[in-house]
Amino acid sequence: MKILITGVAGFIGSNLAEYLLRDGHEIIGIDNLSYGLIEQVPSKVNFHQIDILNKSIYSLFDGVDIVFHLAAKNCIADCQLDPFETAAINVSGSVNVFESAKKSNVKKVIYAESSALYEGTTSFPSQEKDEAPESFYAISKMASKLFADTYNRFSNLHTIALRYFNVYGPKQDYRRSIPPLMCAFIIKLLKGEQPVIYGDGTKRRDFIYIDDVNRFHELLINKGSVTGGTYNIGSGLNYSILEVYEVIRKLINTDVIPEHKPDLPGEAFQNLADISAARSLGWQPRVKLEDGLKLSIEYIRKNVLPTI
Repeated sequence: MKILITGVAGFIGSNLAEYLLRDGHEIIGIDNLSYGLIEQVPSKVNFHQIDILNKSIYSLFDGVDIVFHLAAKNCIADCQLDPFETAAINVSGSVNVFESAKKSNVKKVIYAESSALYEGTTSFPSQEKDEAPESFYAISKMASKLFADTYNRFSNLHTIALRYFNVYGPKQDYRRSIPPLMCAFIIKLLKGEQPVIYGDGTKRRDFIYIDDVNRFHELLINKGSVTGGTYNIGSGLNYSILEVYEVIRKLINTDVIPEHKPDLPGEAFQNLADISAARSLGWQPRVKLEDGLKLSIEYIRKNVLPTI
């Protein structure tokens, strides 16, 4: 198929492109490189450096079968500091992608929502109906969902929402002001430096390895009968930040202790996915936390440490 990926230079986007190229798909990639890295984009991708807010993206959707819309401003702390840019990218940018897809008669748009939509819930594991967004980031994702639902209602555009929980693996963006947990811990410990834990470390997160996520992406491509719906993409298990640190510490074989800093604003105490809907399509997470962390450590040791 001809598949277009927005945010192709980012963590999930670049891994997805690599995964789909192995299956023989033709990939068009869009990224303005404000967060992504050009070196992460596979060479066989037909890459375009352009912002999703630019209406000239319309022509790139011609002949496209499926769109994966992954481009976003997604650091919760950064979004809290700049709600205007958050709304511009995550809401207006998404609408521009949906409109581009509609005009080109794309079969379906598979787009990223977020587990942040469950920030205020007290129901665990959280089902897709348990929406309780609180932060600016989560509100922006809820707004893009409402636009997607309206495109479903008033046009022939089929949209599928994926609520990613805490995805980890190769190519996570360690350059962010507050890097993702796994790569931040791994890089610091491999360098013999203290990793930072915000708060007391008892927050719990549902972590899912990128290969499991991409197997669900592949399922949605191949399962033509799935033309809508919202799906939690997590492991169905959660771990405290301290538990994750301890697993990584043992795998690296170090005695370095973490530094604790004040808790970050706008973050939920825990998340945990009810993945019944995704399982009903025949998908099941396979990669255990320790195995995923071993693969992440190996990638960072080989590909990241020599560059920083």
